Amino acid sequence: MKKKVAIIGTQGVPAQYGGFESLAEHLIGRNASDDIEYTVFCSSKDLSEHPDHYKNARLRYVGLHANGKESIPYDIVSMLRCLWRGYDVLLILGVSGCYFLPILRLLYWGKIIVNIDGLEHRRAKWSRLARFVLRTSEAVAVRFANVVIADNKGIADYVEETYHRHAEMVAYGGDHVFRTVSDDFRASTLGGYGLRSGEYAISVCRIVPENNCHVVLEAFARTGQTLVFVGNWQSSDYGRNLREQYSGYDNIRMLDAIYDLDVLYVLRSNAGLYVHGHSAGGTNPSLVEAMFFGIPILAFDVVYNRDTTDGKAWYFGGTDSLVAELNRDSEERASMGAQMLSLARERYTWHTIVKQYEALYDK
Repeated sequence: MKKKVAIIGTQGVPAQYGGFESLAEHLIGRNASDDIEYTVFCSSKDLSEHPDHYKNARLRYVGLHANGKESIPYDIVSMLRCLWRGYDVLLILGVSGCYFLPILRLLYWGKIIVNIDGLEHRRAKWSRLARFVLRTSEAVAVRFANVVIADNKGIADYVEETYHRHAEMVAYGGDHVFRTVSDDFRASTLGGYGLRSGEYAISVCRIVPENNCHVVLEAFARTGQTLVFVGNWQSSDYGRNLREQYSGYDNIRMLDAIYDLDVLYVLRSNAGLYVHGHSAGGTNPSLVEAMFFGIPILAFDVVYNRDTTDGKAWYFGGTDSLVAELNRDSEERASMGAQMLSLARERYTWHTIVKQYEALYDK
């Protein structure tokens, strides 16, 4: 008989946003084992279309938003709808609704697996109350889950030190980034932005303080080197203020979020350097994706980024150190890109990640 697995905690599939959505997309995709039957719980408010099936999964819908203030009831309703439906495994992505796990354990006799994400309670964007809620929910998740997943060794070490609980380490895949585009499209895209292949740096992220966007912009303003920075600049005062402050620099292109994957692929694959300013979270999907392009990486110096890149990237802790790294002889970076690509192929293919998850269903 097929093993029945329900995926809870994402906006849903097809993936439109976020690392967990991409994870769900690949778990049910071409790498999925034939003996696993997936159900993915989706937000009917967040997704414009509501098919019954997608790839190798049945889709069920909850009439709440998956993120923001509705995320907790969204997860709890999804868990309740799993009861008495014969699921062998509940795979819960994120800790928002894990307050409910003590009750769920009384009503459900299958296996509960929780990916606790990247220490959400430490992110600067949350209020003090929200951090308390997330921190408490994380503690409940670690205590009551049958299996805890950490996406980074730094997160796994945190779980061991804080809760004295072992966490299985499973990262994210990044080999989905490749696209097939024509030479003409590549040339016209680069030309449209006034760029030449290999002669610019790129950064792609949400525009929030914890991603050190201000540090990256100030460093490039000081060096005069070309930077393409893609993000949601209009979503916060922080982003709007940065755009007003730095949009006048000829060497800095501050682009709004790009949803055309062919355009984004051209910009990322032709960059000469990737700058990763994330200071919170675990294995960040955008960093893993950048590694597959085989380009040098400058990453913010935190344990999560060092672990993801196996200590083989270059690291910065502030504006001055980033400026110093940018001014290094570019020939010193020549071998780094190849090392990043080799590491990505070894650790971060979706085939590998999916098989690691499937092994946990039986462990």
